[in-house]
Amino acid sequence: MLRRLSYWLPVLLVFLLVAGNSYWQQVQQRLLAMPIQFTDELFELRAGASARQLCELWQQQQQLSAWQCQQLKFYLRQHPEQAQLQQGLYRVSSPMSLSQVLALFRSGRVAQFSVTLIEGETLVQSWQRFAQLPYLQQDLTQIAELQQLLRWPAEWGELAPMPELAQQMEGLFFPDTYFYTANSKASSIWLRAHLALLTQLEQAWQQRQPDLPLQNPYQLLTLASIIEKESGLQAERGLVSSVFVNRLNTGMRLQTDPTVIYGVADYNGRITRAHLRDPHPYNTYRHHGLPPGPISLVSLSALKAAAAPEQSDYYYFVSRGDGSHVFSQTLEQHNSAVRKYILGQNNEQ
Repeated sequence: MLRRLSYWLPVLLVFLLVAGNSYWQQVQQRLLAMPIQFTDELFELRAGASARQLCELWQQQQQLSAWQCQQLKFYLRQHPEQAQLQQGLYRVSSPMSLSQVLALFRSGRVAQFSVTLIEGETLVQSWQRFAQLPYLQQDLTQIAELQQLLRWPAEWGELAPMPELAQQMEGLFFPDTYFYTANSKASSIWLRAHLALLTQLEQAWQQRQPDLPLQNPYQLLTLASIIEKESGLQAERGLVSSVFVNRLNTGMRLQTDPTVIYGVADYNGRITRAHLRDPHPYNTYRHHGLPPGPISLVSLSALKAAAAPEQSDYYYFVSRGDGSHVFSQTLEQHNSAVRKYILGQNNEQ
């Protein structure tokens, strides 16, 4: 009898161990497959938060029973690496399995937010939108504080000598989509946009055509901002650039409306004769050469057009009203196009 017992007892113990382990594996699988519901698409895992605390939270929310919570705690003691959670604001969905939730919180793949700086936009417009961004630490309270971020190389020319600090920094940030995580500083995004602009401007300046009537990269940026505002069609920007370069080369005034609009405070959608007579430094109807500085954010296509204008004999252009333009070599041709596309449209209205 004892011999039989001594023979079967180890077998029985092995069987019980295998069966118990199999049962525990099934319990773990069912536990980790438990669905977890979230009340919002974002969930903040605060500093010091542990998986056990999450378990207790879900127990309070009646998503896990007390027994299941004990099972989870036991599981985490067996697998401590599964409890190494990283703080942050996470984007979640409902339902997610308990396994998916823990994997997400271990990964550190926190929620990403984005802001887009739009070409043709002014610095003031961009600043106002930044103030409304969610989960962004507004560490700058005034536009003037952006100056501390500038990395403008001295050899690139001086910034616009204007008392308005916003105008001095106009155009010094590259339009693009920038991503950030919760509690990022607004200044960090502005700095990235500024450094991106410097990179693109340096490349455009190095690849510019020879003999352009531009003294430094800042003037190239200024010309590009005018092209940006004058034409939304990338295919036309080389010709638009050629018009301004031809005018600069012959000493003609640029006479471009966007510069007038930029310099007046009472623009309401229509340029008046008083606006055209206003002697502010950005009025290219009154002053020769380029304005003191850029008038908007500048896209890469506008920078390239300023650096490499098409070869043409055009000195004028007028809008067709559909986004495209008619280009003319002489004032007589230009006036004819104005009568057709501007005055004719006004008469129809």
